Amino acid sequence: MIPLSDTVRARSFPVINWLIIITNLLVFLYEIRLTPGQLDRLVMTYGTVPARVLTGQPQALLTLFTSMFLHGGWLHIIGNLWVLFIFGDNVEDVMGSGRYLLFYLVSGLVAGLTQIIVGPASRIPAIGASGAIAGVLGAYLVLFPGSRVLTLVPVFILPWFIEVPAVIFLGFWFILQFFNGLLALEVTTALGGIAYWAHIGGFLFGIITIPFFNRAGRSRAYYSS
Repeated sequence: MIPLSDTVRARSFPVINWLIIITNLLVFLYEIRLTPGQLDRLVMTYGTVPARVLTGQPQALLTLFTSMFLHGGWLHIIGNLWVLFIFGDNVEDVMGSGRYLLFYLVSGLVAGLTQIIVGPASRIPAIGASGAIAGVLGAYLVLFPGSRVLTLVPVFILPWFIEVPAVIFLGFWFILQFFNGLLALEVTTALGGIAYWAHIGGFLFGIITIPFFNRAGRSRAYYSS
């Protein structure tokens, strides 16, 4: 299911959400200018390598944040930033810009730590904004349970457009992450893949901590349409 839009309209301009999107794009444009060797060094230096983070070295710990702004290709960054564009503005609208920025960064931190807990010995660098964005999705689920997501569902070669309740859309997404994460535990090769447990950690963080970031306890019903 590919989300196209939601039925909630933000009442303020999402400054931080756009700054995050632009920053990611600028970093990615820098990435694609590098040679393959330079790109590999960049990812190894600023991506999160669990085994290296657990050494406690300051530079390794810093990668928990820098890795959020690196991506592995056009599909990777477009998918992440499109989801953030759809759901992030509404969450920022409720939290306020300052709290939203803090929430986004801490969501990414928790997501990275979750992946490290699951695979502490891994020497494969993890990159991408999806862990932090998963936190945004978790917050959105709590704040806007009555919203609907316009979704593209490919049926063979025919596009099918349908409005799906956010609870079902995000719940289905989380279930997929969970079961794929369980399957990933069985993988013993040194090949990279999707950091499902980072998604799970970020999403649960968003659900659990939203009461602390919800500015003045603003009403969910006020924002739902």
